[in-house]
Amino acid sequence: MLNFDVLIIGSGLAGMTLALHLAEQRKVCVVTKRDLLEGSSTYAQGGIAAVLDTGDSAEAHIRDTLIAGAGLCDEEATRFIVEHSKAAIDWLIELGVPFTRDDSHQTGYHLTREGGHSHRRIIHAADATGAAVTSTLGQKLRAHPNITLLEEHIAVDLITARKLGLAGERCYGAYVLDKAGDKVLTVAARDTIIASGGAGKVYLYTTNPDTATGDGIAMGWRAGCRVGNMEFIQFHPTCLYHPHSKSFLISEAVRGEGGILKLPDGTRFMPEHDERAELAPRDVVARAIDFEMKKHGLDCVYLDISYKPASFVREHFPNIYAHCLELGIDITQQPIPVVPAAHYTCGGLVTDLAGRTDVAGLFAVGEAACTGLHGANRLASNSLLECMVVGRAAADVILTAPAIELPVIPDWDDSQVTDPDEEVVISHNWDELRRAMWDYVGIVRTTKRLKRALHRIELLKLEIDEYYSHFHVSNDLIELRNLVLTAELIVRSAMARHESRGLHYSRDYPDTLPRAEPTVLAPDAP
Repeated sequence: MLNFDVLIIGSGLAGMTLALHLAEQRKVCVVTKRDLLEGSSTYAQGGIAAVLDTGDSAEAHIRDTLIAGAGLCDEEATRFIVEHSKAAIDWLIELGVPFTRDDSHQTGYHLTREGGHSHRRIIHAADATGAAVTSTLGQKLRAHPNITLLEEHIAVDLITARKLGLAGERCYGAYVLDKAGDKVLTVAARDTIIASGGAGKVYLYTTNPDTATGDGIAMGWRAGCRVGNMEFIQFHPTCLYHPHSKSFLISEAVRGEGGILKLPDGTRFMPEHDERAELAPRDVVARAIDFEMKKHGLDCVYLDISYKPASFVREHFPNIYAHCLELGIDITQQPIPVVPAAHYTCGGLVTDLAGRTDVAGLFAVGEAACTGLHGANRLASNSLLECMVVGRAAADVILTAPAIELPVIPDWDDSQVTDPDEEVVISHNWDELRRAMWDYVGIVRTTKRLKRALHRIELLKLEIDEYYSHFHVSNDLIELRNLVLTAELIVRSAMARHESRGLHYSRDYPDTLPRAEPTVLAPDAP
């Protein structure tokens, strides 16, 4: 048995923030499914929203967040996170994150603007902010003597008092599969943090990396945590549409800097859908693109910034420019083919502002959590900010909490299972699940589609649970088990909302109710 003060499941910005704030006083273990830097945080392009300019204000940032969240944001959570935004950015600058400079600006940094924001407040590192942040923090994390890093390891399930036959609701760590050694380890910890990201891979088309399989949300639910607002899946309006490019995001900052959405014949269409045009919030833009594609029978629409000077485009979007050029698309000369794709899970495990869940000793931070900040639609570039502010708050709580004694924890028992005979079951069910979610639980929903999705999910869940109980666990099986449960939570949440609000648009309930209420699901009592 491996024994630590703190176990962090996930190595994105939320997990890194916690690890670095805790490691001076605690022995920390970070479990990550692949390489340390392989996660959604690394792929974040646009930047981090923060009140840095004297012409901006916390009240303006809060107001923009509440408007984008379609009345469902928790105002206390929003205020807490926004008011701590500058301190979070100062911490990153102190650690050496190379944000793009602008010596003519009062802050010394270039601030861009994205959809839904009333001010330029997005601090960024060119168009690869996530990579700049995680690589900088990752070097600190690897060098720290109190941090043990388990790469190529995936958490199987949380170890709880209920599973051990003890009284109360408490988490004591997790069982973790060493993918290289093909062995399940017992990792005990006084505090456990789920920082494993969202569930974009539940959909056929997503901007997320392959690691985004809802693992933390599913494990937390099985451990007894409530989930909130799972129906609100943000579809990013502009994912590159090209047969040789998988899940490449075209940053919202392209529209922020003047990019125009057009039909194949060059007609601009966003002003017909919203007075904010290309700078409308993501749900509005994604639905508009979906509408135009269905109306005209299109495979994609086009995002055009080629009318700007070529030097401007190359300077502001070097990575997007280079990637598109490799595919034969010169974005300084021609528009970019784009489609909407699943991008961000606005709901998750219900937590307070220090990341505490319903289970003692178990925290959730980042995309796996639901603090109430994002409401019915996340405002662009608020996600990395939430990771840092709530991560820091969770670390403060953990450092001041009294120590507990860990119980005796048995090793993982796989004596009653065998090696799988036909792994085609996993690949087939994975494909069927993601297609069903894309077809029936996408940008526009109906009650009939949701019922069809739930019926298929229930059948798949039975098959997967039977498979799980008979065979040795593998990375693919663990992810599929978590994906199908997360899909069920998304569909059940969507069926419970009898209105259209933010990212949830139902043809059967097109109106928005006068009172905004979160959707909260609770696991059955043991």
